[in-house]
Amino acid sequence: MFTGLVSAVGTVTLARERDGGRDLGIAVSWSAIEPGESIAVNGACLTVERVIPGGFQVHVVRTSLERTALGLLQAGDRVNLEQALRAGEPLGGHLVQGHVDGVGTIVGISQRDDARLFDIRVPDGVADVTVALGSITVDGVSLTVNAMPSPRVVQVSLIPFTFEHTTLGDRSTGDVVHLEADLIGKYVQAMLRRTLGATPA
Repeated sequence: MFTGLVSAVGTVTLARERDGGRDLGIAVSWSAIEPGESIAVNGACLTVERVIPGGFQVHVVRTSLERTALGLLQAGDRVNLEQALRAGEPLGGHLVQGHVDGVGTIVGISQRDDARLFDIRVPDGVADVTVALGSITVDGVSLTVNAMPSPRVVQVSLIPFTFEHTTLGDRSTGDVVHLEADLIGKYVQAMLRRTLGATPA
C-alpha cells in the first residue's frame, strides 16, 4: 500500500528485454532498500529483484508492460518513486495500491495564478469512478481532481512544490501518464454492480 506522496525521483540506468518482460535499473539516493520489497515506480508497484550500487533493479512482467507505459522507459528517464507504507506511518496522501488502472494522455496544460492545471484524457474505467474534488493518482502522485471539464477528461491542479519535486514538472501536452483511480470509488462501483445484478467490467 502507498500514499501517492513521492519520496524521491530516480533515474533509469538500465532498460533491457528479458524473458518476455523487461529489466529496469533505477538509481536513487535511498540508504535502505531490501530485495523483495515493493516500490511504486511512476505509480506501478514493482518488486525489488536485486539491490545494486546506488539503486535497485526490478523485472517488469509482460502483463504489467501491457497495462502500463513502463515499456517506453529508457536509460536517462526520470521516474517518481515511493517505498511502501509501513504500519504507523502517516497517511499524507490517499490510499494507493500501486495498481495502474489505465494510461491517460495529457491534452492540455495551463497556468492559473500559482497553480499548473493538467487536463488528462482518461479511459472509461477511470472516468466512471472519478468525481470532482475526489482523488486520483497520476504517475504515482496523489492529486485532487480539480474539475471534469468534458467527458473522459480529468483536470488536476499542481502546486509549485509538486511541480518541482516530481516528474510531472517534465510533462508536456501529448505525454502519457499512469492513472490509478480512487480505491473507494472502485469498490463502491463493484458493490453497486453486484447489487443491481450487472456484470462487472
